[in-house]
Amino acid sequence: MNCKPLFLFVLLIAFAASLSACSTNPATGKQQFAALMSPSQEVQVGASEHQKIVKQFGLYEDAVLQDYVNRVGRSVTVDTERPDVQYKFFILDSPIVNAFALPGGYIYVSRGLLALADNEAELAAVLAHETGHVTGRHSAERYSRGVVTSLGAAVLAAAVDSDGLTQALGVGSNLYLSSYSRGQENEADTLGLRYMTRAGYDATQMAAFLDSLRAQTELDSRLAGNGGASGLSYFSTHPATADRVAKTRGEAAGYPSGGRISRDPHLSAVDGMIYGDSARQGFVRGRSFYHPAIGFGFDAPEGFTLVNQPEQVIATSQQSGSAILFDMVGSGGMSDPSAFLTQKWLNGKTVAGPVERIDINGMQAAATSMPGQLNGRPMTIQLIAIAWDAQTIARFQIAIPQGAPAALVDSLKRATYSFRRLSAAERGAIKPYHVQIVTARSGDTPSSLAARQAFDRSSEDRFRVLNGLRGGEGVQAGTRYKIIVE
Repeated sequence: MNCKPLFLFVLLIAFAASLSACSTNPATGKQQFAALMSPSQEVQVGASEHQKIVKQFGLYEDAVLQDYVNRVGRSVTVDTERPDVQYKFFILDSPIVNAFALPGGYIYVSRGLLALADNEAELAAVLAHETGHVTGRHSAERYSRGVVTSLGAAVLAAAVDSDGLTQALGVGSNLYLSSYSRGQENEADTLGLRYMTRAGYDATQMAAFLDSLRAQTELDSRLAGNGGASGLSYFSTHPATADRVAKTRGEAAGYPSGGRISRDPHLSAVDGMIYGDSARQGFVRGRSFYHPAIGFGFDAPEGFTLVNQPEQVIATSQQSGSAILFDMVGSGGMSDPSAFLTQKWLNGKTVAGPVERIDINGMQAAATSMPGQLNGRPMTIQLIAIAWDAQTIARFQIAIPQGAPAALVDSLKRATYSFRRLSAAERGAIKPYHVQIVTARSGDTPSSLAARQAFDRSSEDRFRVLNGLRGGEGVQAGTRYKIIVE
């Protein structure tokens, strides 16, 4: 007996029934399809995904700063259309400027975002916007539509007898860290303006913060030298078009003026906060990377830009087109780097050349090379495995353009051989940067205040973006500003 027609019929009925299961969202007043993730399921998903978020980013441990974020968060969530949600606020130990929400009322802001925000109203705008994603049930909507898409693919696969057409949808952190649709972003902006003004904040500060985000993204691009900001930024998960910013400004004009901005309380809250990488993540200092917590360091070649990501460190050169990727992984019981490289890293595949045993500053290591590509360009890919300890292997993957000059090849080799264990003195000397609040005196300028910062390049540009100064705007005597110091 052929059961496929019956199976296909059941799938089609389920698919049609799901399409009709729309309801009116009390926050937006619009019909919405979010039936495949109930409010109780949102709580369960949020609690489960929260553990993954904490593991991925870590939480910033500062009770006073956390109390401040909690207070602002409670003020914008006390009067929403979803009183059933228990909102919870967390500070991520991340220098990347970002914020996002999980189903069930889990709302996150990064250290990087707290540093960029120039007043309490800007922070309130971000938290209110994320609240809008929760009350708008945007994650539930995306999940439900994704399931229907997968179900439609399953119907099609059954009809054409092809398993290859079946699509699987995973409910995981990537669902909540990926971009929202333009409609969802606009809804969250509208709802966020509603919630922040109900709490008494100045509605114009939402657009002001979007402008600071734009300036920070442009600065990141210039500093990276690659035309694009590195890492998962707020704009990568919350796209901000010119139309969206204009719409936000227009809607803000419809609210009464005179709401509070509260700049000084915000500056006091972030005074002393770690800025940039933390000891848990390791530090980029110029062309060098140091990880005092683990106890190693290495140097990138001249002209390379280092980017520290949660799972890896990347060094790139726009001029040469070459790149270095460094990470540390478990040895899987293979403490011999040669065995690890061939059997675990390459999984026994004979795609590489001969393996060379080498010594890197007293540590056993192994290296090999193979042809490959980077951004569509032919490369020689060098793999280096270094025995850090019995359980850990340090890895370098180096992409070298074919026909690269000998000087570039030699500089990349020196980068590998610069990998070393830090002395106790070195580990103690490397400290994170901090936010420091200073008061401008008569005669101070953006340049004079920026000169007090720890940066060796673009210090004034960083100061201007950090403090929301646009164009040729100067500083005012008696006014407080953020600078970054060691």
